[in-house]
Amino acid sequence: MKKYDVTALGELLIDFTYTGTSEQGNSVLEANPGGAPCNVLAMLNQCHRSTNFIGKVGKDQFGNLLRDTLEDLKIGTDGLCFDNEVKTTLAFVKTFANGDRDFAFYRNPGADMMLTPEEVQQEQIENSRIFHFGTLSMTHEGVCLATEKAVNAAKSGKTLISFDPNLRIPLWKDLQTAKEKMRYGLSKCDVCKISEEEVEFLTGEKDIEKGAQILREQFPVKLLFVTAGAEGSYAFYKDLKVYQASFKLGGTIETTGAGDTFCGSILHHLLDREIESLTEEDLRQMLVFANAAAYLVTTKKGAIRSMPNLSEVEKLIEENR
Repeated sequence: MKKYDVTALGELLIDFTYTGTSEQGNSVLEANPGGAPCNVLAMLNQCHRSTNFIGKVGKDQFGNLLRDTLEDLKIGTDGLCFDNEVKTTLAFVKTFANGDRDFAFYRNPGADMMLTPEEVQQEQIENSRIFHFGTLSMTHEGVCLATEKAVNAAKSGKTLISFDPNLRIPLWKDLQTAKEKMRYGLSKCDVCKISEEEVEFLTGEKDIEKGAQILREQFPVKLLFVTAGAEGSYAFYKDLKVYQASFKLGGTIETTGAGDTFCGSILHHLLDREIESLTEEDLRQMLVFANAAAYLVTTKKGAIRSMPNLSEVEKLIEENR
């Protein structure tokens, strides 16, 4: 038995979201704990899974807020580090009428990119059933080396590796480097959740099925999920392709964390299944659950504290059979 179901490495930050205007006409912002890896872990915790986070925040009020949030939500902090000099990373999120977002990052530098290889405890990863990471922990050399150490530890510990490219173009010095790091992740992972936009970015192919085929021919990914926003999601596995429509029930406020909720939901199901022997029905159940959970998180603001619980997801599925 391993100590953790899932360990994730990467960014932990504050998402400032606009909530209206003050009496003086100024924008009012809400400080929402965020960061894709911990969003994934937050969903897993709602599914009663044991989790652990590896990453760095600043030794400041926001870093303390993030630590307290993880502890409150029972997300493991064994790998959480503090930087005495660099401040916690901040992101300002503008939401459009259709729920899409635009990000402005205060991260040059930000504490999340200061994680070093020495601060990554190999035994935490080897003692996990799944290791999850993305590309934001590969934008700069030091944290990239820390990520590579973690990936190597997962390989040596026979830990299932999950990868989400989570492309954020403003954080990259050039797009060629972004592509290289995305390709690195695809070359190392067993499971990948990728968006249709990221498939096109990597392959130049707008057709999801053709783009997925290109990626599967180039990389040894065992299980590939492609999310297509409001249009649904796809699973590609061995000779199987499964499509599942999304839940279009109205009430969407913003899409922050939807992809992470989807990813966490998939990992929750994989913990109860053998990746080498999945069936078409397994894939369909995963997609239905993940789509439902992702829809529910879009009806709330923020991500880490807005994840739906198991009963909410199951109720939504039952009501919409």
